Amino acid sequence: MTGSSLKELEVLDWGRLEYGEAFLRQKRLVEEAIAGSSPDRLVLVEHPPVVTLGRSGGLEDLRISREALLRKGIGLHQVDRGGMATFHGPGQLVAYPILKLKKRDLHLYLQTLQDTLGSVLRAYGLEPEFRNGNPGVWVNGAKMASIGIAVRRWVTYHGVALNVSTDPVWFRWIVPCGHTEEKITSMEKALGHSIDMGEVKERFIEAFCRCFGYTQEMGVHKHPAWLIRCAPKTTAIDRMENRLRQWRLATVCESAHCPNLSECFARGTATFMILGTRCTRGCRFCAVDKGAPLPIDPEEPGRVARMAQSLNLNYIVVTSVTRDDLPDGGAVQFTRTIEHIRKRSQDTKVEVLVPDFRGSLSALRAVCEARPEVFNHNIETVARLYPSVRPQARYRRSLAVLEYAATQGMRVKSGLMLGLGETDREVNKTFTDLKRVGCHYLTIGQYLAPSRNHLPVTRYIPPHEFDRLAEIARSMGFQEVAAGPLVRSSYRADEMFQTRRKLSN
Repeated sequence: MTGSSLKELEVLDWGRLEYGEAFLRQKRLVEEAIAGSSPDRLVLVEHPPVVTLGRSGGLEDLRISREALLRKGIGLHQVDRGGMATFHGPGQLVAYPILKLKKRDLHLYLQTLQDTLGSVLRAYGLEPEFRNGNPGVWVNGAKMASIGIAVRRWVTYHGVALNVSTDPVWFRWIVPCGHTEEKITSMEKALGHSIDMGEVKERFIEAFCRCFGYTQEMGVHKHPAWLIRCAPKTTAIDRMENRLRQWRLATVCESAHCPNLSECFARGTATFMILGTRCTRGCRFCAVDKGAPLPIDPEEPGRVARMAQSLNLNYIVVTSVTRDDLPDGGAVQFTRTIEHIRKRSQDTKVEVLVPDFRGSLSALRAVCEARPEVFNHNIETVARLYPSVRPQARYRRSLAVLEYAATQGMRVKSGLMLGLGETDREVNKTFTDLKRVGCHYLTIGQYLAPSRNHLPVTRYIPPHEFDRLAEIARSMGFQEVAAGPLVRSSYRADEMFQTRRKLSN
């Protein structure tokens, strides 16, 4: 056991991620571990097709030229792990332990990794085979898992690759680990039937904890310490929920499982969600219910206004589900809500957080003509990730929505989630795009998966990185930036607005 004296293990599931980006993230995690600012971590990931060459490997370990390899859609990376050539690709579970070794014994560490793999295979009725002096695991004489590690200041990285459903054909283009006659197999091939990758991951995590000395009580912490909050006092939450039920109103705080719900409800604030609680889109990050929506409630705008008046709100945020079933996308309901609020509370400032209305200029014009104090539309993520994160949205369309509002003299605001697989370069490019179209208010927060059916978190960004990104955004000319792990697009929106007003006076 190399980790029995440690108190926590953080498991990060990066989903499917390009090898080069995963390696850069590993390096950042290693730096954090060396600095002592993070717990031990276990990263799980699946890579697009790629060949990696370790310290002992070279181009002679390829059976075809580099150019031919690339033409087949297989990447190539020279890396600083031990060993020669290996392949990573679809159907392969790759695990990167980022551990601070208390016992400075690499042989013990390698043995424990092999024990972990062996335990997983035995759980499926497979009998693992080990070969002295040759890291890896074989079943029936064919290699099923490879191991290649690196250590920096006694912090481990790189790790193991287990062929779950990987097609052995991919390996024909390399000399696997320097063995020309090596046979390659997978769990599915050995078993003769398909198996679930998610189940294999869970069994790997359990075996890893057991073999390395992390007990179930000490746990696998899904969230790092900076995302763990004290249990809220339920009195304020109950009071607000009772009022919402009384007025038959919904909030995005509840529907989207916002981590700040208790704090905002305790302050007497909430982000009202109009147009029902069912969204017509299937964004893979969002907890709001999907499905066929109910008809528009014509009395809803008035109820929002009356509840806002009863709470003595001087700043109110109004958002909605996306209603692609409506000709105007629900724009008129936004304008009516703003009008009702102004009639009852003339001094109340209104911020709207709108969907993209499918780019309809008439819908956008209607909302802008109602003159909310702030026009907010979230860009959510970087352009490359839109097909997987927001399949029914378009990055350029969201930028166009913000640009139109800016041309109408609106104070324009947008929000970005991190932890979905974006790169630093892509985040900076998104900042540039937002600034170019006239966005001056920006929120940056950590994506948290609402359930196992949603996209996994690829990385938990530490607070100091949010501080760095906020400084970058401010240096680019954003007037107000709120950045932090728990920041959300409407979190303390009133304070952001008031701060900007003071600076303008």
